[in-house]
Amino acid sequence: MCGIVGLFAKSAEVEERLGEHLEAMLVQMSDRGPDSAGVAVYRDPVAEGWSKLTLQSADPAIAWGAVAAGLADAVGGEAAVEARANHAVVTVEAEPSAAEAWVRRAHPALRVMSAGRAIEIYKETGRPELFAERFRLSELQGTHALGHTRMATESRVTTEGSHPFSTGLDVCLVHNGSLSNHNRLRRELRREGIEFWTENDTEVAAGYVAWRLREGATLEQALEGCLADLDGFYTFLVGTTDGFAVLRDPIACKPAVLAETDDWVAMGSEWRAIAVLPGSADARMWEPEPGVVYAWERQVVA
Repeated sequence: MCGIVGLFAKSAEVEERLGEHLEAMLVQMSDRGPDSAGVAVYRDPVAEGWSKLTLQSADPAIAWGAVAAGLADAVGGEAAVEARANHAVVTVEAEPSAAEAWVRRAHPALRVMSAGRAIEIYKETGRPELFAERFRLSELQGTHALGHTRMATESRVTTEGSHPFSTGLDVCLVHNGSLSNHNRLRRELRREGIEFWTENDTEVAAGYVAWRLREGATLEQALEGCLADLDGFYTFLVGTTDGFAVLRDPIACKPAVLAETDDWVAMGSEWRAIAVLPGSADARMWEPEPGVVYAWERQVVA
């Protein structure tokens, strides 16, 4: 079943209240996915030469400051840390690949939720409304965000199995549906150097999009490739540093609604997730066509 929400800010006012709006949308999808919830938020991009990692620990007593200090010593740069529930965002003066490799080697019990310059991913088991309160979603500001509420019908309820999934720098994906060829595709992508940490089919879809982007495809081209290479039924919502895109498979049996105003673009599995946004009564609303990519991109100022 599952529920998907997404919000792409087109005004400073929406950016300042992004977390507040995202929380309201996520809670509306609670009965579609009561097992776990997660969000990816794009905010506060770090400077060139720095990276941002979102880490999760099963140990509530972990000393995040010591982790950040060890990382800084290992890469020869500076580091800072901001804890949020059992997650922490570590910013460090190093390339993301080097920082992530050190964490996985020095702290194998930690989970790397995301890596890049702008993305932060928080996800955990439990009802979405409790998740939102625990992670203080309403405090977050940012440019765009994705959210997911999960009803685990084919796998265990775990933090690792929750959405979003990120398999590339600043790239993430949430998914409602099921893929039938994910095992074969996982093997093929591993040969291309894409790493996977769960058996979830959604992580394979995220890996496929990350691979296509790495090979030079645009976000729209990467999702168009899904139509040829991914078998199954799905609604995807994908985020990149500057992009936000939606795709439904050619049959489109999973629900989705899009809406747009001068201030925002929003996506939800149901209209009620969008109806909580300011100005929603006057929004242009439509159901995404099957097999059509809908993409928005922020204007990058050099």
